[in-house]
Amino acid sequence: MGLSAEYVAKETFTNLWRNRLMALAAVLTVAVSLSLVGTALLLRQAVNRQIGAVANNVNLQIFVNPGAANSELTYIRQEIKATPQIESCTYLNSEASYNQAKQLLKGQKTVLSVLSPATVPTDFRCQLHNPNQAATVGALFSAGIPGIYKVTWPGQSIHVMEQVTGVLQLILLIVAIALMVSSLVLILNAIRMAIFARRREVSVMKLVGATNWFIRIPFMAEGLVQGLLGSLVAVGIVLLSNWGLSYLSDRVQALAQATVPSGDLIVTEIIVVLIGLVVGVAGSSAAVRRFLDV
Repeated sequence: MGLSAEYVAKETFTNLWRNRLMALAAVLTVAVSLSLVGTALLLRQAVNRQIGAVANNVNLQIFVNPGAANSELTYIRQEIKATPQIESCTYLNSEASYNQAKQLLKGQKTVLSVLSPATVPTDFRCQLHNPNQAATVGALFSAGIPGIYKVTWPGQSIHVMEQVTGVLQLILLIVAIALMVSSLVLILNAIRMAIFARRREVSVMKLVGATNWFIRIPFMAEGLVQGLLGSLVAVGIVLLSNWGLSYLSDRVQALAQATVPSGDLIVTEIIVVLIGLVVGVAGSSAAVRRFLDV
């Protein structure tokens, strides 16, 4: 008995329509779980790009007290020149530091109202020969040098960023895995109900010589379609998430490098679709093996 694409499509659609509520529940559960997976992947890529941008921009910032004496500035410059780990430094005076603060705090009118060139710390922005030495050099300049207000380096913010992202990504993935297990169960139950509804037809097909695969394929295709539909919905949600990230990066200076490139976004979407197909096939295959007596 031959198996045609038309027959498979017809039987798959019939099964989906008969159990449309269960199928819809399975599709939506797959969509939500894969949306979380895709969002977690996008989040990791965005954070990695932001970390790379921060690490490659400035290795060390030495903030000087507002109104520091010229002698203190001269001494700090001498210490910078005498530090072999420092490759070069750029000094931002009061006006430049104030303009940058206005850019970073744009929209926060209350904070900006109390700032002025005289109250904003000036700073030295230093590039190191080896960025991994930032903590060592930072400790040297934090050790009570007159005129220094504070010393920062990207490693501090990067560590916090990685911790927060790691926890958030773990939560997303745990919820996604729980939902994927739920979607597998829903797909399995949908196929089981389809098999039960057509048990007499299956018996007749066996009597007239239908092969095992002739009977199994339409049921497995039903699970595949449910997984595919759920993954396509998830693709749209991930696209919206990426659009939201791009919207934020256009308006928040600190997130300017967090936008995920189109190539990485396409790869993420392909992964989401493949996972959806695997979930659909796995759920339907388990149902066929357990409930279809062929």
